[in-house]
Amino acid sequence: MVAIKAPQTTHKVRHFLTLNDISKDELKSIIDRAIEMKQALYEGRAQPLLERKVMGMIFEKSSTRTRASFEAGMAQLGGHALFLSPRDTQLGRGEPIEDSARVLSRMVDIVMIRTFGHDKIERFAEFSRVPVINALTDDFHPCQLLADIQTFVELRGSMAGKSVAWVGDGNNMCNSYINAAAMCDFELRIACPEGFNPSSDLINAHSDRVKLCATPQEAVQGTDLVVTDTWASMGQEDEKNERERAFADYQVNAELMSYAASDALFMHCLPAYRGKEVSAELLDAPDSAVWQEAENRLHAQKALIEFLLTQ
Repeated sequence: MVAIKAPQTTHKVRHFLTLNDISKDELKSIIDRAIEMKQALYEGRAQPLLERKVMGMIFEKSSTRTRASFEAGMAQLGGHALFLSPRDTQLGRGEPIEDSARVLSRMVDIVMIRTFGHDKIERFAEFSRVPVINALTDDFHPCQLLADIQTFVELRGSMAGKSVAWVGDGNNMCNSYINAAAMCDFELRIACPEGFNPSSDLINAHSDRVKLCATPQEAVQGTDLVVTDTWASMGQEDEKNERERAFADYQVNAELMSYAASDALFMHCLPAYRGKEVSAELLDAPDSAVWQEAENRLHAQKALIEFLLTQ
């Protein structure tokens, strides 16, 4: 009988559950690296830096961009991505989350989870032996913020000292933008219908960076970036009609963008519902950065994966 000893970790595993899991300097380094990796891919210089590394991708919420960007990213890094749909896992159902974490983290090198309750991913990370990435929860969407920050840096430079308007639902994206305002040193103005404001705890914690505005026009006035998201996220389908009535005056369109700075950008994490939260014309307008923003999920996440696996 041969006794096999499991490898011992000599350092604390780093997770990425919110932007606050990295420092300001680390954020800048990841963004710089994402831009570098993007250029290397364009020029045919990309290297298989993570050969034989495997990512477990747990999806309780489906997504086109999240699956494509992580799976393609791991392939470009020389690794492999293992897709696990709700039909393929027992996360929080037949098996406790803690046990799923203990098992899966012995088989893969890194885990990406897209789920509903943020507590699920926190519990999984607590018992995981490998890095865990939040690919979206009901509370936060930090990977999208990496892509958004990268896009702004590419097109306009540093976000420090800039102003950003969030128009629409105070959802997980809005919460992550609040964290980003503190991390990147910009002013965030938020306009939401009554009853749809973001986390009051987050707002109070970052009151020096965040301002709640009475109207979309007030929020957008003179800003460098305008951001919105769908009015009804996954899991809120039964609220769709009610939300459309509440958000009727919160569409981002050319008229609203006219209040922003002349070179202001527009972003949306997609999928977008043309004619609802954004006009069809604006989505394809020159000041819309949504397609570059969507592509940058790929590059920003590659830089993040490399960062987490080389700590």
